[in-house]
Amino acid sequence: MPFWLLAPLLLLISVQAPAATELKGWLEWVHEIEMRVLENGVVEEVTVSAGQRVKQGELLLRMDQREARAKLLEARARVARAQVAGEQAQRERARAQELFDRGLIATEELKDAELKQVAAVAELEAAKAVEASNLVALERTELRAPFDGIVVARHAWKGEVIYKTLQQNPPIILAPDGRMLARALVTANVLRRFRPGQSARVNLSGVVREGSIYSLGVQSVRVELEGAVYYLDVIFDVTPDDGLRPSETVRILVP
Repeated sequence: MPFWLLAPLLLLISVQAPAATELKGWLEWVHEIEMRVLENGVVEEVTVSAGQRVKQGELLLRMDQREARAKLLEARARVARAQVAGEQAQRERARAQELFDRGLIATEELKDAELKQVAAVAELEAAKAVEASNLVALERTELRAPFDGIVVARHAWKGEVIYKTLQQNPPIILAPDGRMLARALVTANVLRRFRPGQSARVNLSGVVREGSIYSLGVQSVRVELEGAVYYLDVIFDVTPDDGLRPSETVRILVP
């Protein structure tokens, strides 16, 4: 086809191509995790501050561990005693079997030795269960990061008494810092144009990031003259060097 015929066609296509929808929005964390203490006690150490980035497994807070460690030592001593008693019961059972085979003791005496061995095994299992329970209690005296993220808030200090059933403010609040949300308020008519997973872009003061629609609001945030408005969330990757924070304004571009 000659170019003089092709050019108008290309111009027509470009004119008819739908423009991207541009929305004003702001940044939010993808989600926040409230880290709460599961045992009563006194705060011994808080190792992080708000705004600090942490790695998965990193210590955030430690309670006074003296009582928990003492109970764990006591439980381990009980396990050791139960193991010794079990070995002794096993030897007595073997000796009783030998004497019974030689006709030197009655059946009742053999059964008594067998019952003692069974009881010793049960006692050892019970002691191990107590040890495991106390180990869990010791682990609960520490809060560790469940993922790589950023400390959003810190509400605990050394020497503070914390009750597991009375924590109005969680000691530590974390958020993952590898991704963020760009959130906008849109009406139902606008919301119906999009679908989860649809590609989108986030303009951060001239720097454009590729992302996708993360969720479409189900319940309205409020009702305005134009009608009910809903959240539209776009998720995109970020790096710690970006230094982005919630509430920063952005522009969302959706094809």
